[in-house]
Order: sequence, then structure tokens, then C-alpha cells
Amino acid sequence: QKNTMEEEKLEEKLEEKLEENADLVRIGADWFPKSLLIDFNVGHLNLAEAVLDMHQGGPLAVDTLLKEIDVETDDPPELIRFSLNHALNEDPRFDEVGPSGVVQWFLNRLEPEFVREKPIQLIPAPADYDRSVMTEEMLKAEQMIDDELIEPNLKYQPKLSNKEVSIVLNYPHWRIGSIPLTPETRQFFPTALESPRVKFKVIAQRGQEISAWVVRPYNYVYGLKDFYDEFELMPGSILTISHGKNPGEVLIQPKKKRSNREWIRTLLIGADGGVVFAMLKQTITADYNERMAIAVPSTNVLDDLWEKRSNHPRPLKNVMVTTMRELAKINPQGHVHAVELYAAVNCMQRFPPAAIFSMLASDPDFTAVGDLYFRLSKNS
Repeated sequence: QKNTMEEEKLEEKLEEKLEENADLVRIGADWFPKSLLIDFNVGHLNLAEAVLDMHQGGPLAVDTLLKEIDVETDDPPELIRFSLNHALNEDPRFDEVGPSGVVQWFLNRLEPEFVREKPIQLIPAPADYDRSVMTEEMLKAEQMIDDELIEPNLKYQPKLSNKEVSIVLNYPHWRIGSIPLTPETRQFFPTALESPRVKFKVIAQRGQEISAWVVRPYNYVYGLKDFYDEFELMPGSILTISHGKNPGEVLIQPKKKRSNREWIRTLLIGADGGVVFAMLKQTITADYNERMAIAVPSTNVLDDLWEKRSNHPRPLKNVMVTTMRELAKINPQGHVHAVELYAAVNCMQRFPPAAIFSMLASDPDFTAVGDLYFRLSKNS
């Protein structure tokens, strides 16, 4: 372990020195003197764009591109490869999307929209909150939620397994077809030294291959919407994630459950455009987390609500109060669990668990009744 730490420190110092040298350029883990690079002109790059276009944008390795580009030079193959990689890297039309140790190119304009831009369902609404007011119970519960907006806390984090992990989908990730990158999930997905986006292969339950993306700047994996629809998953469904048989492959499966109809918290849009929660029977095809499970039959109508609120976000407390009133109607005691509230609020606006928990802990309009259950105070 000591040697590993010393090696990492040495690598960091070496990288710092290399980056200080203006004549050196880097592609992945490789460095080369800029002055010795072969010049690839606009014509070469236009041809590379055309080749990628014929392959639905990519990804393609540089050797594949070189077969289609006429390069008149006797220089060593390694120099030719590095020079073209550098030229592509400097041109905004091309994205390097390979995992660590593999250089692959993709056309930026043909990447899926939510690989390039974060969807409104994953953009947090403005909220000021103070984490210091959260109770021990809240801190522990927060770490059990699978959300990229959570600040990792080693004291309360569940024990990480490198074999398999189970996660619970919240509404925003279910709607978009994504998976949050958290300390638990990150280890199963390919990464890269510099590339902000990494294209890889998901192996689904029935063996089908799904083309997906690791979107590093936004901390999510994208490309699973069709998979969620095929297995009729819902917010609250449980997925298991493990390594595939081959390097760079990830195996994702819904946690199995015999298909049947069960009473599930269901989100409906009223005639006045307001959100209503009711207990209705729904067909269940995969295991789910009872506190997070919410069936959403009218996603298109809810999309309109997200669009409106993205331009005019409602204050967190307002959303919490109206949501709690609705949830309390379907609970005989009129009490609402903090995690249930988080799951329901995130069906309408994006807030981190800490923002919701902090409001519950500090605002007198919410009264704790034990075990993370709350009710609205009489004056609210």
C-alpha cells in the first residue's frame, strides 16, 4: 500500500512538471513534443468528420480513421496516430469518448442531447439550506439515497462492494433514462483521464446490448430510457449493477419480482393542473423501495410542469408544504416520512435530500413525530 501511495504521488508530480512544459501535448496518458507533430489540415479533418458521419457519429479508433485519410508521410505510425489524435482533440467537432487507455472519437453534433446538456429534470432548483441542522437519523438516511446531489459522508455511507450494488431510481433519473454516479455506482462504470464523456456498453437482463454514456461533468450515466420502458420500471424500482464479462461492459438488471398488481402511491395531475397523490393498483414487474415508489401515468403532462417550473421555480418550502398535504391524505395517521417527501418533491422539482431534510429539521411549520416521520404544524 505504501508503494502504491508513493507511486501515485510521483505520478502527480511528474504530470505537474509535464503540464508546465508548453512544448508538450497530451492525449490520454501519452505525451509528445508539439514541435515534432505532423500537420493535419482542414481537409484531413473534414474527411475524418465524413467518415464518422457514415458510422452514426462513432466511436471510431484513430487507426480506422487513418485508413480513410490519405497521409503522405514516412513518419513512424505512432507519431502519425498521436498527431491525428492531437488535431482531432483541438477541433470542437470531435469528442474523445474512450475509457482510460483507449482513444476513440465521436462527432459532437451526433451525441445525444442529454449527453451534451443536462436535462431540466436533473438541474437542482435554487435552495439555501444548512446541513448542520440535520439529525443523525437524517444524515444516515441521506447516505442511503442514490442521488448524485448527495455529499458523501464516510461515517454514514453503506459498505461499498466491488461485486454488485443495488440502487433505487428517483423520478428525474427514471424519466431521463439515467443512473446517478455516486461513490457506490462510480466504480462499475468506465472512466477516463480527460474525456468528459465516455461511451460504453451495457448488457441488460436478457442479454441485449445497450449503447450508453458516462457523462462525467454532470455525474450521471445516460442512455437507459428504452431499457426502463421495456421492463416497465417506475420511480422507486431497484436496479442491480455489476461488472460484465468483458472489460468496459456493465451488467444492469432490475431486481426480480413476480409480476402482479399492488397498491402504489400514484401521482396524478388534476383538472386545475395541480398535483394529486392517490393509492391506486399498478402492475409491478420489478422489486421496489416502498418509500421511493411512485407511479406516474401522465409523464407528458408532468413534463409541461417541469418546463414551467424550470423558468419560474417555486420555493422549496412551498413545494414541500403542498406535497405533504397531498401525501398526508393517503396516510391514515396523516404523517409523512422524510424519504417519501424527498421522492415526491423530486417528481416536480429537483432538490437534494439535504435541502428537504434541513427544512424539516429547522422550520417550525414541520413537526417531527419520530422515526423520520413528520406532519404539518397546525398553523401551517
